[in-house]
Amino acid sequence: MPGKSIALAINGRFLAQPVSGVQRYARELIRALDSVLVHSKRDVLPSVTVWVPPNVPEGALSSGLQILKIRRVGRLTGHRWEQVELPRAARDAILVNLTNSAPLMHPRQVVAIHDAAIIEYPSDFKWGYRAWYRGLYAVLRQTSARFITVSSFSAREITRHFGIAADRITVVPNAAEHFYDLEVDRSVLDRLGLSGQKYVLAIGGRSRRKNLALIERALAGLDGCPPLVIAGGGGSRAFATSNAGPSSNAVFLDHVSDAAIKSLYQDALCLVFPSRYEGFGLPPLEAMACGCPVIASRAASMPEVCGDATLYCDPDKPDTVIAGIRLMMTDPALRTRLIENGIKQARLFSWERSASKLLEVAEAQA
Repeated sequence: MPGKSIALAINGRFLAQPVSGVQRYARELIRALDSVLVHSKRDVLPSVTVWVPPNVPEGALSSGLQILKIRRVGRLTGHRWEQVELPRAARDAILVNLTNSAPLMHPRQVVAIHDAAIIEYPSDFKWGYRAWYRGLYAVLRQTSARFITVSSFSAREITRHFGIAADRITVVPNAAEHFYDLEVDRSVLDRLGLSGQKYVLAIGGRSRRKNLALIERALAGLDGCPPLVIAGGGGSRAFATSNAGPSSNAVFLDHVSDAAIKSLYQDALCLVFPSRYEGFGLPPLEAMACGCPVIASRAASMPEVCGDATLYCDPDKPDTVIAGIRLMMTDPALRTRLIENGIKQARLFSWERSASKLLEVAEAQA
């Protein structure tokens, strides 16, 4: 709204949570939004406040922010803070919620829903979690809220499963720029005894839709198979336990720093990402940004995100993973081409462009 300053509030509850893909999205969008406003040529800038509950650590996210303000409010935490104290603090602002959840009672808000995995793969989530979010989206659908999501695939899924009209959903994708200037931590390779050798890398948790067991079955059928390293998938109370993950033949790293992950990407033979269902699928984009070739399943959002810069596999056929890994091992020209195309593909996505799109959606609620 030219000439008129508006107030935006951002739901900062996620800053008290472990960083997974959803929290990554929120953190990077906030940093990018601050940068967009710093470099804006507007005469009047919106006032943007990130409201956080009392259990958010001091200094969380505030480093480097020039325009956005971090404000602590209330005495509650978790859902209770979000439903009771946040809407009260943000009552005069347009409220932006970036991590799947939002208060039921706020008159003007933007809500990010990353995917419809609770419907497509219900066994991956605890019953109470599924019930809460299905009920939440059913109520929000009846309000004036606008919605954002991370891919066109996910937008279609949200319409199909939650009944939210397509014209109320805007695609605001992820990006991988957070890895560009990051210093690597190469000590992780020494700890694993992998310095100087290639290995197959996988990223993700032990849920059925992540499908990591497919990689181990594939490597078991590959002569001279390289080591398998599986990183990430730190515990969340939202997820149900599963036995669908890898066995002891894999090296499993639970909580790994971004600096260590970047090192793992850069030295891997390839990333294998056989997921059956992703709203976006950030690890393949991160890998490509770091110069790591990717084998990804031809499913869900992966073709949209990876384009022609990856080899594709069938998430139900280990032999297609074997074929891809064998090519990575034996065809250096193909691997080099995938690396070059992957770097170009990753640069098609930008946190600042996504932040600008988010700002447009939020200001349309004024």
